[in-house]
Order: sequence, then C-alpha cells, then structure tokens
Amino acid sequence: MNLDESLLVKECLKGKHDSQKRLYEHFAPKMLGVCYRYASSIEEAEDFLQETFIIVFRKLSQYKGKGELGAWIRRIAINTSLNGIKARHRFGDNTNAIPIEQVQDSIAIQYPGSEKELMELVHQLPDGYKAVFNLYAIEGFSHDEIAGMLGIQPGTSRSQYMKARQMLILKLSPELKQPKQ
Repeated sequence: MNLDESLLVKECLKGKHDSQKRLYEHFAPKMLGVCYRYASSIEEAEDFLQETFIIVFRKLSQYKGKGELGAWIRRIAINTSLNGIKARHRFGDNTNAIPIEQVQDSIAIQYPGSEKELMELVHQLPDGYKAVFNLYAIEGFSHDEIAGMLGIQPGTSRSQYMKARQMLILKLSPELKQPKQ
C-alpha cells in the first residue's frame, strides 16, 4: 500500500473517517505485534492497541511530520503497553529465579527456529523480564532510558535483562544442541 502519510494525517485532522480507517488499517497489524510483545495475552494486546489508537487520534495534531509516522505511532504503542502492564505489575527486581552471578553476558543467542517461535519464548518470560528484554534487545533503548520508562534503577534494568537472556538461553538449550534440519 502506497501511503502518503502527510496527506493522510491532514485528512485525519479534518475528521475524515475514511482516512482514519485507512491509517488504522495500515498501522494496526504491526502495532498489534508491538503491543503483544508486552502483553500477557492477545486480548490484552488488543486492548493496548485500541488505547494506542485512541491516543494517536487524540494527539495527531502534535505529530509534526518529523520522522516516520509509523515510528511515532510505535512509540505511543510501546508507552501505552508499558502503562498497561505497570498498572498490574511492579518492575522492581523481585523475580530472582536466577542469581545474577550465574548470568553470562558473552553468550550470543542464536536460535535456529523461526522468529515467531523465538518471540513466543520471549512472551513466556515474567512481565518485568519481558518488558526490559523487549525495550533493550528489540527496541534499542538504553538501560537508563528503560529505568526512566519503568520507574526502576538502571541496575535493575540490567539485572532483569541479563536474567531474561539467561532464561531464554536455558529454554533454548535443547534447540541449540540439536538445530532444525
């Protein structure tokens, strides 16, 4: 779909429902994937997505056309999802299934399966680990930025990221020993 974002935004700001529908239909599938990475179920991800687009349409006048519209919407989707999970989960370093001393940062995670299968494993992580892993490894935020977003210390972000990596490595161990043919 060839999308003239600038024109579409202008039409949406004029209240044209067909343009709002086109904007939603263009970005919703990808943003649902973003929301699902943080949610505990597809239903929760759909709730986050709905809230994301309520915010997008309410704040669309604040989008100044600098940078991609999709990146602007993605940031709203991430923040909306984080706010949703913050409401039900504290992000303190309270999940100590793996002592931090046992976590090895030098191990690269190389998974022979599909990206979808790997994301399902990430989705099984505890909420705090999952949020930090997604923000750091996938979205590219620094631990200082993550700390600010989640209201935790940068050291807690590092610890939760390292523990998430270790949990993934442990879950992947059988697959890593026997790559798919």
